[in-house]
Amino acid sequence: MSEGWNLVSRIVIIGGGPGGYEAALVAAQLDADVTLVEAEGPGGACVLTDCVPSKTFIASSEVMTGYRHNERFGIRSAGLEGVSVDAVAVNQRVKRLALAQSADIHAKLIKAGVDVVHGRARLGEDTLGHTHQVLVTPHDADTYAVEATTVLLATGATPRVLATARPDGERILDWRQLYDLTELPSHLIVIGSGVTGAEFASAYLAMGVQVTLVSSRERVMPHEDADAAMAIERVFRERGMTILSQSRGQSVVNTGSSVQVTLGDGSVVEGSHALIAVGAVPNTAELGLQEYGVQVGDGGYVTVDRVSRTNVPGIYAAGDCTGVLPLASVAAMQGRIAIWHAMGEAVAPLRLRTVSANVFTDPELATVGVSQNEVDSGRTPARQVMLPLTGNARAKMADLHDGFVKLFCRPATGQIIGGVVVAPKASELILPITMAIENNLTVDQLAHTITIYPSLSGSIAEAARQLMQHELQ
Repeated sequence: MSEGWNLVSRIVIIGGGPGGYEAALVAAQLDADVTLVEAEGPGGACVLTDCVPSKTFIASSEVMTGYRHNERFGIRSAGLEGVSVDAVAVNQRVKRLALAQSADIHAKLIKAGVDVVHGRARLGEDTLGHTHQVLVTPHDADTYAVEATTVLLATGATPRVLATARPDGERILDWRQLYDLTELPSHLIVIGSGVTGAEFASAYLAMGVQVTLVSSRERVMPHEDADAAMAIERVFRERGMTILSQSRGQSVVNTGSSVQVTLGDGSVVEGSHALIAVGAVPNTAELGLQEYGVQVGDGGYVTVDRVSRTNVPGIYAAGDCTGVLPLASVAAMQGRIAIWHAMGEAVAPLRLRTVSANVFTDPELATVGVSQNEVDSGRTPARQVMLPLTGNARAKMADLHDGFVKLFCRPATGQIIGGVVVAPKASELILPITMAIENNLTVDQLAHTITIYPSLSGSIAEAARQLMQHELQ
């Protein structure tokens, strides 16, 4: 960048989650004058109330899982009956780690030279020229205006609220209120079987809580790979979870000592607490977008292209407020791409085909690339193989009966184009498949890679060998 360009590169970022703070670090690295406005704290909802807390809570549940069926390993213990969960201690740890992560991000931003403002911001008046007015309102000061050459909207999303099941913070809860409970629910009814609902249902089940999962679809996690979702649903049922398929929670009432959930067919399910996990809505209503002429699509999501541009030059958006893919990793990359593009750096457009995603249930479910639906419908021609983990030596040693590795490759070239892993720590196992897709590797190349024996990752290479054998036939 030339010195003259740097002098006029004033960037305002509204929202301090992954999309915002990662963008701020890139902008500071490129010597821009950066202001980051965040209402809750550095890291945003992702770090303070959503992703980091939920995965920390799940980590506690995984400790409980380690006590299950120890006798199969020749270990004598009292099992789950001899273990108790201190809900206050668990939730204090969740909050403590979230605040520590936020503090780390704040320190990194300050060290990079970013002006961090604790408050809110919105677009101001649309004036002629090459700058955009942003109205910044700190929590402890009056509103002031900033003229920015580039504005990045990274305001995230908020749990969706049902009019007939409004969270009260006592017994009817959204996922941000769970960590205020002073004791575990005796019977948790989870309304919504998407990723968030499935993750919390899995974690509370592991902690010994009676769980009822209300799913409006035929199976849990309906947008995930069908084989994977059915495998995890089978595990849920075997461990004692009640799953009400093709049921819809119509209303939830706090009776004072319990909750009563009325389903679509008129039946009533009673529990101690209800978790509402029916998706999220983007935080875009208070940004002045309509007045400024920024295009907003269905559901209030900001419309962006593959380099994070909105329809207004100089205004970009990243993260959950765009509705592109609600993943912290995608938000962070959208933010980086926005700044690189705005400052004239060479940048590749966002490629969703190489984005891996994970559901932190037990076992985990990780996916990348093409889906089974795309292959079955004929939209993407592919050959595939699915290997159960039951044939893997390391899985046998760990007494793992559930899970598999699935690979997709192009019929003619053998290029790897997709994969699914259901296993403990699938979030780690999906990486070699992701790297194969990113680097256009073939099943031949993956098959010739030497893996550790015994290892769960060995099943990935074995799947590639089977596809290579098919190729030779």
